[in-house]
Formats: sequence, C-alpha cells, structure tokens
Amino acid sequence: MKHLLNLLAAVALLVWGTYLVRTGILRVFGANLRHVLARSIGTRPAAAMAGLGVTALVQSSTATALIVSAFVGQGLVALPTALAVMLGADVGTSLMTVVFSFDLSWLSPLFIFVGVVLFITRQATAVGRFGRVLIGLGLMLLALRLVSESTAIMVKSPAIKALLTSLSSDILLEITVGAVMSVVAYSSLAIVLLNATLAASGAIPLDVAIGLTLGANLGSGLLGVLATAKSTVEVRQVPMGNLVFKALGVLLAAPFVGYWLQYAKAWIPEPAHMVVLFHLVFNVIIALLFLAFTHVVARWVEQWLPKPDKSMVAGRPHHLDPSALATPSLAISNAAREALHQADIVETMMLGMLRVIKDNDLRLAEELRKMDDTVDQLYSAIKYYLTKISREALGEEESRRWTDIISFTINMEQIGDIIERVLIDIEDKKIKKARNFSDAGMAEICELHARLIDNLRLGMSVFLNGSVRDAQKLLEEKVRFRELERAYAGTHLTRLTENTVQSIETSSLHLDLISDLKRINSHICSIAYPILDSAGALAPSRFRQVPQEEPQRALL
Repeated sequence: MKHLLNLLAAVALLVWGTYLVRTGILRVFGANLRHVLARSIGTRPAAAMAGLGVTALVQSSTATALIVSAFVGQGLVALPTALAVMLGADVGTSLMTVVFSFDLSWLSPLFIFVGVVLFITRQATAVGRFGRVLIGLGLMLLALRLVSESTAIMVKSPAIKALLTSLSSDILLEITVGAVMSVVAYSSLAIVLLNATLAASGAIPLDVAIGLTLGANLGSGLLGVLATAKSTVEVRQVPMGNLVFKALGVLLAAPFVGYWLQYAKAWIPEPAHMVVLFHLVFNVIIALLFLAFTHVVARWVEQWLPKPDKSMVAGRPHHLDPSALATPSLAISNAAREALHQADIVETMMLGMLRVIKDNDLRLAEELRKMDDTVDQLYSAIKYYLTKISREALGEEESRRWTDIISFTINMEQIGDIIERVLIDIEDKKIKKARNFSDAGMAEICELHARLIDNLRLGMSVFLNGSVRDAQKLLEEKVRFRELERAYAGTHLTRLTENTVQSIETSSLHLDLISDLKRINSHICSIAYPILDSAGALAPSRFRQVPQEEPQRALL
C-alpha cells in the first residue's frame, strides 16, 4: 500500500510539474506566442511549423489548441489553417516527450533551487514567473525518477503482475485506458512519459505501453473538445477537427504496433526510448499524411458544427470564451473585443437617437431603449469574465489593460443609461406633446451630435490602439465640446428673449438635451485618461495656484 501511494504521489507530482511549466510559459510569453502564431500561418506548412515551435515551448498541444481556437472564433484564422497548426502542435509535444525521456534527473535539484529563489525574490515580475517554469521542470524530472523507483519495487508484487497482465493482448482496452488517463491528468505528455517509465522498469510490457500511448494521443484530442465544450461553435471546431485526426491516426496505427515492436527493437534497445519514439513517429506520420487534407476535415467539422446565424445573437457575448481563461493574455484580448462589441451597440443607440429627435419615431425609440438592456448585460458579462482571470497571473501591462477594459465598459454602460433617459424625455416632452425644436436649435443639436459620434469613434480607436496622440486629441475635443455647449446654451437664451415660440416650448428639453450630450462626451473622453496616465502625459492637477490672500479678500 505504501509503495502504491508513493507511485500515485509521483504521478501527481509529474502532472503538477507539467501544469506549472505550461502556465508559467503562457504567463511569461503568452502575448508573444499569440503574435508568433498570428504572423506565421500564411501557408499550411508554415502554420504546422509555428504550431510545432509554440507547443514545444508550452509543452501542451491543448494550450495551443485553445489559442488557435480563439483565433478562429475571432475570424482571424481560417479553420483549415488552424488544423494545420494543430498537426504541428502534436509533433511539438511529442518532441518534448523525447527530450524528457533521457535521464536528466541530475538537473532537478538545480532547477528547483534556482526556480524557488527567482520566484520568491521576484514573484511579481517576468523573472519570477520564469522561476515558476524552472520549478515545474525540476518537479517533472524529480517525479520521473520517483515513478521509476516506485515501479521497480511494485513490479515484484504478484498481485500487481496479475493486474498488469490483464491489459495485455487487448489493444482496445489499452487505448481506452490511455485516453482516460490523459483526460484525467490534463496532459498527454505526462501520460506518455509515465508509460515510458513504467515500460523501462518492467512494470508493464512494451506492447501495453505502446497501446496506452496510442490512447494518450486520442485522449489529448478528447481533452481539447471537453475544454471548449461551452465555447462558441467557431472555437469548438478546431479541437473537433484535431480529434478527427487523432482518431483516424489511431485507427491506422493500431494494426502496425506489432510491426513496430518487431523491427524497431533492433535499432532501439531501450524500452523507454521505444515508447517515446513511437509517439514521435506516430505524430510525424499523421502530420505528413493529413496536412494536405485539412480543408476536407474542415468541411466535415463545419457540417457537424454549423455556425449560428449571427443576426439572431447580436446582443449576446461573442468573444468571452471560457476556455481562454487559462491563458490570461488571451482572455484579456477576448474581453477587449467584447468591450468593442458593447461600444458598437452604444454607437447604434447614439445614431438612432438623432433619428428619433428628427422624425419623432416612437417605435425606434422603444427599440433603442431595449438596446440599453443589452449594453447592461454585456457590461455584467465582461465584468464577470474579467473577475475570473487570475490577477496574479497578469503582468504589469496586462493588469493595466484589465483596468482599462473595466473603465471602458463602465463608461459605455453609463452612456447607454443617459441615452435611455434622453429618449424618455424626447417621448414625454416632444413627441407626445407634438412640439418641435426651432431650426436654429435643431442645427445646434445636430452639430453636437455629429461631434459626439466622431469622438466616440476616436475613443474606440484610443481604447483599441492605446495611441497617446489620439488620447490627447480626445481630451482636446472635450474642451471644444464644453465650449460649444456653453455657446449654444447662450444662443438658446437669446432666442427666448426674442420670443421664438418653438424655443419657448422646448426650452427645458433643449437645455437638458445639450447638457446630456455634454455628459455623454465626458464619459467618452474619460477613455483617454488611463492611456495618458500610463504614458505620464497628465498634469497632477488642473487647479491654478492661488495666493493665500485672495480667498480671504473674496470673503470680505
């Protein structure tokens, strides 16, 4: 019992070490990895090589699948190209399995020691997160040694021998067990390494280890499907296509396991190397065979998982993919895209507001007020999504972006509320009472509204690109808008003194409306403050220093 517990603890340590490496790499290089993938997928061979390189670094084809799936969901990558990335990703993770199959246990103490020192002393920095990666590598190497030692003792037990013998000569059972182990461990790499270690120690026969390795490959495909089960259809298509490749590969490879054992033994005497090299050869052959057929598999997947009609789900979150939460940089990008979706709805409300004012369209006013509910729902969804992102996993820039997104969505939500109140006032004080603004008053409202739309679009650009120059321009527009509001309030009062009937009837509504437009503009211009603050372009205070005597004289 003690030796079994030691083995289970060693396996758990191997899985945990793999997790630390994967998450650590994503936290240090997450954004850069996304950029590498985005720039390197012009052709299918290039996409496969990009997937190989990224996965070799991350040590998880599942993590690569989540990143590429998000690209497909955002419309940045075609599905056949994404499937080519996944073929390369499978080769990348099998290459890392070969590396770890060598006896590198002597590096374990060094990696753990250096990693702990870096993580403790520089925890909030990229250096500290790299220390986390070293800790994970050290734990993986330590776990492999512990697995080898535990199995060497357990294999001598008659009961264990009888249990392991039951797996022999049943390739379907071996594939099933390997797939389940891979899903439970959330890592096919860890399971293949475990199989290799068990085979090297004699705990399981070599043919069983090969069968379990086939199952681990199939389990890796299942893992991607399960991880994206609650995501949008576009996101789910990539793991489904990758699972098709895995399933076809297992069907093709299973009958040839015996030939591999027969002919490879002469060249590869070590059982552990036999297992990991089978894993590598399997994935390389699958990649070479299916790289030219990614478009065929893509068509199959699109038939099985058809995309929904976007017009039917316009108000729902499009980009808040739950599976991306494990990759903070990707989740932040998804939240930013959803924030722009919210801003698009606010822009539609603002454009429709002027039509209601001009045409007295009650039906349109009702539709626009319902859109404010959508804006509120998106704000709640984005806020909840952001709270599920681990703040500890975010770098300084990503933490700042997290705050910017929250600020942006709050401003959009408040703009939607103001527009809803404006529409209610227009209905009650203008449309239902059959009143109209004077020609001059209407021209002023149109002028302010046109500036408001331009400023909103500029604000969306500032939020998206973080341009300091555009942010400065946005704040300059705030000053101009305030001056225009004051000037138009003055000209309206002048029209009142001239006893203009339309101005008298709509006076209260007119002044409230231009004041509300100024408030909307203030919320839009607030988008610029975080950008300018992070660039050090904001003055500490707008107050002018006044001598101490002046307030006292004013009181007198």
